[in-house]
Amino acid sequence: MKLSLFLFTLVGPCWCFMTNQLFQYHVIDEEKSWDEAQEYCREKHTDLATVRSMADMDRIIPDLGNKKAWIGLYRDAGGSRMWKWSQPEVQFNESQKNGWNENEPNDSGTENCGTIWTNRKWADLSCNEKRPFVCYDERNSSHAIYAKEERNWTDAQNFCRSYHTDLLSGAEQIKNLNGVKKEQLFPNGSKHDLVFFGLFRDAWQWSDGNNSSFRFWNLNYDDEKNVSSCVMLNEKGRWNSEKCTETHHFVCHDDHVILINESRTWEEALYYCRHHYNDLITITNLEEQRWVQEKTKNATTPYVWTGLRYTCTLGFWFWVSDEVVRYKNWASPEQVNECDKSGAMETGGEHKWVKKHDEEKLNFFCSTP
Repeated sequence: MKLSLFLFTLVGPCWCFMTNQLFQYHVIDEEKSWDEAQEYCREKHTDLATVRSMADMDRIIPDLGNKKAWIGLYRDAGGSRMWKWSQPEVQFNESQKNGWNENEPNDSGTENCGTIWTNRKWADLSCNEKRPFVCYDERNSSHAIYAKEERNWTDAQNFCRSYHTDLLSGAEQIKNLNGVKKEQLFPNGSKHDLVFFGLFRDAWQWSDGNNSSFRFWNLNYDDEKNVSSCVMLNEKGRWNSEKCTETHHFVCHDDHVILINESRTWEEALYYCRHHYNDLITITNLEEQRWVQEKTKNATTPYVWTGLRYTCTLGFWFWVSDEVVRYKNWASPEQVNECDKSGAMETGGEHKWVKKHDEEKLNFFCSTP
């Protein structure tokens, strides 16, 4: 995919468009219940669509027209609620639980959204409450942007995504508050000692097992009704929860990435992918990076080979697919004289790219035709 990010084709009863090499969405022009749609997608594609960012939404919405359509998000009323960050690339882990204030979270009533106390500790609160909030802006030097206007959590998230990056998410971004004075975060005259940030929990799951925390609910959405339901894109592209027995159009996806849980040298991995599938993977943008890094959770090695290779003769990194390395996600600055080195991805942390000696044996990612 060297010339364009989008390839539109008309296939049977669906409008299909290639978002990139590694995944493809299909809006199916048939009406089915959620379970029937899931069966159809698993038979003819990979699964009902997983949506991980606004970039994915921007690719799906133009082909929806004024249709309503199922995606792969569903909730079992008996499912457990898991804490997540609003920014889908930031993962919540057990070590972050020490951020809670004493006796929190207490789930008084139903409290699915996170707030920050005046002591910088966390507390849970109903998402329907209205509070000031803190956005994160990757373009702003201070990063943490305080919004004095009071909104419910979903409305605050929408504001932050529209005017900044997102709600403040994760331990690294929260550190930005260390330099913010208390009177700035909780200004004089504020009647509240809690502000919303990017922490929330829900029991929603993706059909294909993806852990993406991305949500794009209607602004009046209420997630405190714990009932079995499925997610539908409405005519405006926002998300509604509906009875799974209703019939709608639906969105499938094709997944062109496979993780091989065998430990091989980089060259052995290259030959394996080209013999059994297509090639070692190429990652050309952030959306592809997000798609691939989700799959590292099943790896058995701390790093996973990609199709990145260094040429000593010419002194630069390249993809074995002949794609130029434009998008970069290195853990440390690139260096010259990296002979006998190839590129791998971390299976944990921020999933950065690292340089590893060719002879190390790691799991690896293949692209499929």
